[in-house]
Amino acid sequence: MISGLIYLAIYLIIIGVVLWLLTYLLDVVPMPPQFKQVARVVIIVVGVLIAILVLLNFVGILEPPPRVFR
Repeated sequence: MISGLIYLAIYLIIIGVVLWLLTYLLDVVPMPPQFKQVARVVIIVVGVLIAILVLLNFVGILEPPPRVFR
């Protein structure tokens, strides 16, 4: 159980660092403001979806159901 929590924390930290890096690069690279806003929303939505999938996998909801052999 402890190792699962450690893996979960590591995954969430990595996701956070990657999202921060992508949003930082959006601020550094010169582009039109409309594109920056759309790109920021897309990055955040994708990051939140990945974080939700990691959490659901940790809880065990995304595991396939056991097969019943007859």
